[in-house]
Amino acid sequence: MEKYWDGPEYVNRHEAGLVLAKKLAPYRSTHPIVLAIPNGGVAVGLPIAQELGCRLDLIVVRKLQIPDRPEAGFGSVVSDGTVLLNERLVSKLGLTDEVIETQKERALKSIRERLAIYRCKTEFPGLKGQTVILVDDGLASGFTMEAAVSVVKKNEPAMVVVAVPTSSMSAYRRLSTVADKVICPDVSRLPIFAVADAYRDWSDLEDEEVIALMDGSGQDFS
Repeated sequence: MEKYWDGPEYVNRHEAGLVLAKKLAPYRSTHPIVLAIPNGGVAVGLPIAQELGCRLDLIVVRKLQIPDRPEAGFGSVVSDGTVLLNERLVSKLGLTDEVIETQKERALKSIRERLAIYRCKTEFPGLKGQTVILVDDGLASGFTMEAAVSVVKKNEPAMVVVAVPTSSMSAYRRLSTVADKVICPDVSRLPIFAVADAYRDWSDLEDEEVIALMDGSGQDFS
């Protein structure tokens, strides 16, 4: 952690990726693999992979929707089926195992559809003994990234590095307890945090934009 949030830090996601690439340069010799969380993480992860001369792949995570509040989630699931639950919220809502399993299957269906759109494999590349750099365009709660760290660790990497351009203080602290290293140049202690506030040019990335980035990367995602 290097500074507190004091205004827009980056022009766009591409520039943010270049900033992170400089800080990740010491890992170049380990021949890392970059796993980006779509959609926004792809635009950050691509320049990192290019600068480090390493492979870029995707790790798709989806929230488990609260049945009557689909905009909110009670946990996350990753493409291999790994689930991370907000146990306190699950208990508070009184969610049954049946409800949890139903929402998990819905989320996994969404993940499979997303991977098909991106023309990616469901399986991860071999991660055992690898330095894995997990990338997103920012951390609000950190719950999605924590789920990604959890599934990557199951694959026995040598090291898991979380690299994000911006983060809330609470998410930074959450990830610092589960990842081997968290690199985030822009950490906020403000009571209200939004990832977009760290960028001068920020908008939601559409699937077509992600596909264009992947197609232009020169890497094989099939």
